[in-house]
Amino acid sequence: MAANIEISGISKQFGTVRALDNVSFNINEGEIFGLIGPDGAGKTTLFRILATLLLPDNGTARVAGLDAVKDYRALRLKLGYMPGKFSLYQDLTVEENLRFFASVFGATIQENYDLIAPIYSQIEPFKNRRAGALSGGMKQKLALSCALIHRPEILLLDEPGTGVDPVSRQEFWEMLSSLRKKGITMLVSTPNMDEAALCDRVALLQEGRIMAVDTPEGVVRSFRYPLWAVRSAEMHRLIEDLRQFEGAADCYAFGSFARLKLYPSYEDSGTETRIRAYLDEKRHRQTELLPAEATIEDCFIEYMKQ
Repeated sequence: MAANIEISGISKQFGTVRALDNVSFNINEGEIFGLIGPDGAGKTTLFRILATLLLPDNGTARVAGLDAVKDYRALRLKLGYMPGKFSLYQDLTVEENLRFFASVFGATIQENYDLIAPIYSQIEPFKNRRAGALSGGMKQKLALSCALIHRPEILLLDEPGTGVDPVSRQEFWEMLSSLRKKGITMLVSTPNMDEAALCDRVALLQEGRIMAVDTPEGVVRSFRYPLWAVRSAEMHRLIEDLRQFEGAADCYAFGSFARLKLYPSYEDSGTETRIRAYLDEKRHRQTELLPAEATIEDCFIEYMKQ
């Protein structure tokens, strides 16, 4: 499959802060590609470079066959960009915002309504409401409609799930899945590791460096350590004690449990018995011990340590 976005050796520095460090990866046509990383990892900097709003210090980016620096005017016609912060006109109504963005690209709502209909129809009853008065989920749908109104080839969505409720976030990802069927290539950034599983492929980004590029399943398969979920009445002391356990490679908080990562050579049929005996020896009360499956978050933590 042909690459629709080709990023090669992109670096960007702000003063002494290296926001991006030799970033390279390709995104295939019609793919939902996730850029996964915490705040400050460099996701927005890369998005602004791809959206022709920022020049890289080194490297090149080709988007839809166009150079992001040399061909920026032509490229902007092929891009739909949804920044992390809501940046539509708050004093304009829903419909006025949509008409404005359509006119910027020489389009009309009517000619491209079929593309945005599944999304816009949910907020169309509020078309006369000012954008600033919308809920977080409705703002998100309006921003996506405005990014799509000129029928772009590529969508850049910078942390679209931030600041919205879980139901709206789920609805949004369902919308992205339907857009993929229309052949639109999407690059989505998020700090939420659970959203990585909704992408076709992901890149894990930390401190401006790419740690891995793979399918979500491929990232998880690369994790080689047995995991156990452990809980007790004294979680802080539990984590400290488990880090001293003879077979422990690491232990860290994970939701309401502690995540015990064991060395592969330590895991056998007697592992559970030895962990329980250790917890009893350390006088932990109200304990729970369950085998656990690795997630993207476990893999991210492991890559960070490497």
